[in-house]
Amino acid sequence: MSTVVERWVPRTARDELVMAAMASVRSFTDAMDRMHGGIRSDMDMNATDLAALRMLIVREQRGEWVSPHEIAEHLAISTASTTKLLDRLSESGHVERRPHPHDRRARIVAITEHARREFYRRFGERMVRMRESMADYSDDELRAVIRFLGDMEEALG
Repeated sequence: MSTVVERWVPRTARDELVMAAMASVRSFTDAMDRMHGGIRSDMDMNATDLAALRMLIVREQRGEWVSPHEIAEHLAISTASTTKLLDRLSESGHVERRPHPHDRRARIVAITEHARREFYRRFGERMVRMRESMADYSDDELRAVIRFLGDMEEALG
């Protein structure tokens, strides 16, 4: 029976390629961490607050509503912590709580125009550079990247 370390010693060209892909994922996530750290600092927010805003922006782009419970679940925090987070983000003008459009008993959380502008002002240039870096990839290559990143997300989830 091999040890964990022995299983990660590349023995074939495929093993080396897999290890290189994993190293690239680590480098990419490190770059994302540095970027988010800079944005947190610029916006004077903690990591959880910024993660909530990112979630709201992604879900908004998909046309999905977000409940406070979904934020708590996504961030793996208690409902009490979620209430405090939403209070902070409401007071700073980044989110607002609204009635659910179809369920009058429920509430949703929406990002404000102020937060959207601030987020894109700080993140927009990076998004442009990221989009430009994809210009030389074929549609099939981009589909492979999408599949790969989706699989990595699932593996980490």
